[in-house]
Amino acid sequence: MLPRQYRLRRSQDFSRLRREGKAFHSRLLLISIAPNTLPHNRYGFVTSKALGNAVTRNRARRQLREVIRQLHPRLQPGYDVVVVAKRAIVQQPSDEVARTVNRLVHQAQLLTTSGEQDATLDSPEDPEIL
Repeated sequence: MLPRQYRLRRSQDFSRLRREGKAFHSRLLLISIAPNTLPHNRYGFVTSKALGNAVTRNRARRQLREVIRQLHPRLQPGYDVVVVAKRAIVQQPSDEVARTVNRLVHQAQLLTTSGEQDATLDSPEDPEIL
């Protein structure tokens, strides 16, 4: 779960991203990004009623939140990010959703380029395993 400080909740923030943000599209998602003045990122998720009933919308939202939660340490800080689910996301497996989010975040150039941080994510916790 994303801590409260990392969530976009106010409608003014969503409106600002729609006006000022840069958008990246795919068949499954739309991601809008805009700089913020904070030392960390904030994320918002939009799942409209066009996706289906509440169960369907909540499933899509949970998938998106989990992908972003895993990506968060590798993203550049100081951005507001809104992820809008499109109707095509409903029947997609989680790994396809993750690949799509990764591709869009890469297009948005939000991934950190430092190899040091990527190496620490892949290294085992216990040094004796090596």
